[in-house]
Amino acid sequence: MKFNYYGMRAIYMFEMARTRRTLTQSIIAPVISTSLYFVVFGSAIGSRITQMDGISYGAFIVPGLIMLSLLTQSISYASFGIYFPKFSGTIYEILSAPISPLEIVVGYVGAAASKAIALGLIILLTAAFFVPLQVDHPFWMLFYLVITSITFSMIGFIIGIWADGFEKLQVIPLLIITPLTFLGGSFYSISVLPLFWQKVALLNPVVYLISGFRWSFYSIEDVALWISLGMTMAFLAISIGIVYWIFKTGYRLKK
Repeated sequence: MKFNYYGMRAIYMFEMARTRRTLTQSIIAPVISTSLYFVVFGSAIGSRITQMDGISYGAFIVPGLIMLSLLTQSISYASFGIYFPKFSGTIYEILSAPISPLEIVVGYVGAAASKAIALGLIILLTAAFFVPLQVDHPFWMLFYLVITSITFSMIGFIIGIWADGFEKLQVIPLLIITPLTFLGGSFYSISVLPLFWQKVALLNPVVYLISGFRWSFYSIEDVALWISLGMTMAFLAISIGIVYWIFKTGYRLKK
């Protein structure tokens, strides 16, 4: 089957154009809210906790804050992107067009991931105004940025298909993803926890994402790098499997 580049590109460009129309909500608001985290946690708490694992506390929380924005915004971008065609009924035009499920997913997920990656880089640049930064492994930093954005954009795509109302679009990000990120070592190393709670923390999948991402900055880790990489790729594989199942069965796509 011939790859429909133009159909995929049309979806991608439409989603990117929608972001430009809602720039304040899509980019500026998350950057401002993250900057407030730097002020509150980096300055207020950082004045009391000077270092964490040999890194200044303000710099230590940078990877966690970027990951927090990356996870929540990737899901938000992708879930709203696919939900609106369902809500308006235009999803049936897309499904009947000469474009494959792969091309549809690449268009929507690619746009959401692109926006999330841009947001992550903007936050990284913003952080440089607040704390001294170092990136020991820039390739791995970009790798985690890209793969996490793609993975959670896929999860957002799944949520957008599953949701049958606007309120459901926010349920998983607010009640599951955000708490897991806060408890996953965004603002601390799980090594400071008692041994029992360290073991409990390892049940949190976000721990592995933050640990690998923080290693790319400072070469420090809560979990071995190969485990973090394995878990990250496992999340992506599971997401791809669910999306494949959705299109194969027509779940929430066909009445």
